[in-house]
Amino acid sequence: MKIIAVSDTHLKADIIPPTFKNIIDDCDMIVHAGDFTTMECYQAFNSTGKLKAVHGNSDDSELKRLLPEKLIFEVDGIRFGLVHEGALSIMDTTPLRYLALEMEVDVLIFGHIHRPLIEQSDVILICPGSPTSPRLSDPCLVEINVENGNISAKVIEVEGHSCGFIDFSRKLKDEN
Repeated sequence: MKIIAVSDTHLKADIIPPTFKNIIDDCDMIVHAGDFTTMECYQAFNSTGKLKAVHGNSDDSELKRLLPEKLIFEVDGIRFGLVHEGALSIMDTTPLRYLALEMEVDVLIFGHIHRPLIEQSDVILICPGSPTSPRLSDPCLVEINVENGNISAKVIEVEGHSCGFIDFSRKLKDEN
């Protein structure tokens, strides 16, 4: 099963951006870790019939009433947890590991930091970053493949604007 994890889209539009629509169309499940921002954006993802989602801190009040704060689901015997917040820093994932253990999940997908992360210890932590509003990264999603009880995950960069810091760093590198 191919799962696309996405978070922090912060869109007001009622369409999935063409820059990553083909990736969404080619998966079995979409897991959104919150911050759609508007009901219209949520409905665009939900209309695919593949969506599992939680609300984020920037979602409007209607979405916060509709979507849970935490979600647990299972794929091929693997327990997944989904939350928006949980990380104050990408440098210290200890609270996220403890949250995964508390939720009794094998994989915890989270958002909020707008920067991708895949980290494996006794649990797998995945932050898909943001395809539309990245921080210290390029726009991206995470592809998760589950096959016969095994998991593989990789960051997929999509077209769009990188954060200003990344653009600045690349410019400095090109000048040297």
